[in-house]
Amino acid sequence: MRIVFTGGGTGGHVVPNLAVIKELTKSKKDINILYIGAKNGVSETLVSRSGIKFKGIRCGKLRRYFSFQNVIDLFKVPIGIIEAHKALKNFKPNVVFSKGGYVSFPVVIAAKKLKIPVILHESDVIPGLANRVMAKFAKKICVSFEESKQYFHEHSDKIVVTGNPIRQEIVKGSIAKGYKFTELKKSKPILLIIGGSQGAQQINNLVKSSIETLCKEFQIVHVRGKGNLDMSIKKKGYKQYEYIHEEMKDVYAVSDIIVTRGGANSLFEIANLKKKAVIIPIGTDASRGDQLENAKVFANKIGWSVLRGNIKVEDFISTIKLAHKNSINKRFIIVNAVRPLSELILKIGK
Repeated sequence: MRIVFTGGGTGGHVVPNLAVIKELTKSKKDINILYIGAKNGVSETLVSRSGIKFKGIRCGKLRRYFSFQNVIDLFKVPIGIIEAHKALKNFKPNVVFSKGGYVSFPVVIAAKKLKIPVILHESDVIPGLANRVMAKFAKKICVSFEESKQYFHEHSDKIVVTGNPIRQEIVKGSIAKGYKFTELKKSKPILLIIGGSQGAQQINNLVKSSIETLCKEFQIVHVRGKGNLDMSIKKKGYKQYEYIHEEMKDVYAVSDIIVTRGGANSLFEIANLKKKAVIIPIGTDASRGDQLENAKVFANKIGWSVLRGNIKVEDFISTIKLAHKNSINKRFIIVNAVRPLSELILKIGK
């Protein structure tokens, strides 16, 4: 069976795809996979590192706001469709699996023209613009949250609630390796702070302003984002990184509480690990509000804390301390979608 995966713009689209691909190739030997993504984008880096065949195309971003870049990108979309059409025609896939993002739009349009069945997956509670537009071209629309069904009401017959794909290796972290990697001790609980692959200036600034107080009670592992290391911070028990790759599972294992943005992939992983958390979602001024809605759902069902808006340092500190002391609902069931999505792909692709 030949399967095309697409989706990109951020690592949040690519990482779940890679989890599904790993499940498919583990269970079936006669599978040939091609990943179609943006040329010179994050998807090309992540996919190529995984040893999966990659085809880059030109993509135009679908923006909800006015920007001169929209005019430039308008010309990239038809070129991307032509390139995707050629790639699909040459590869002859049985099915296309799209994770969303503007990168997937040309691929899904080309697949529709070639009458190749398309499966969409949406990680967030509120679907992205690309997935909303592409929903009418899909054979199946898979969502991570029951709450997402309302946004696809016109296509209710296509919807399947699958949950979100979670990297299976993330639950196999070693506490011993986590201590070794971070060079921290067992004397104090470990607070893991993640600002995302690009970093979160708001979170980084809050950490810098509160580090003296927090380090009295916690050891801190801080993922600051690419190019955001602050070498002026020299504090015992504080470790900073631009990004953590394979060792992330071990850092998760050793952490007692996690501060994170509201991206669906991170929240599903942390929930699957039954960790305490404080969520600081990107606000509606800089997004469609997807992270905030993700945060609300998890906060209601698990008992995590949510901070938003113009956060004061004292509120940041007190919320972390309170969240660490409070209990969470560990009976909340997280479904890893890698298997149901793999089975659906194989079924549709027959």
